[in-house]
Amino acid sequence: MLSAYPACFYKEKEGNYSVIFPDLNHLSTCGDTLDEALNMAIDCLAGYIYSAKIDNEPVPAPSDIKSIDIDSEYKEYEEAFINIVTVDVDEYAKKHFEKAVKKTLTIPKWLNDTAVSRGVNFSKVLKTALIKDLHTNK
Repeated sequence: MLSAYPACFYKEKEGNYSVIFPDLNHLSTCGDTLDEALNMAIDCLAGYIYSAKIDNEPVPAPSDIKSIDIDSEYKEYEEAFINIVTVDVDEYAKKHFEKAVKKTLTIPKWLNDTAVSRGVNFSKVLKTALIKDLHTNK
């Protein structure tokens, strides 16, 4: 599902860009170029919504772009504009937040042989054990 929020883009005097999401507690990010700032804004928005979803926290509804006062967010800029930033949070999370990483580990040969003979999915067992251990040892 596509999420869309207005963001204020500010070109700094040094040439880089700051981005602020007024609806999301003034969540902010930046980039050296406009393209980088937009990519960072997408990542920032996806991260905010993804984290809220995991923590079962409500996400504020987006404002109408016409209701945002760009000058109330930030004062020191050369140029400024408001743009809608959109992201499919579920798809973005699959590529960036939930990406699997390969791990190499060592176990005794007898344990490996027994697990292989029983058709054990090593990745699944390790993932389940790590999740259990991390949640019980907070």
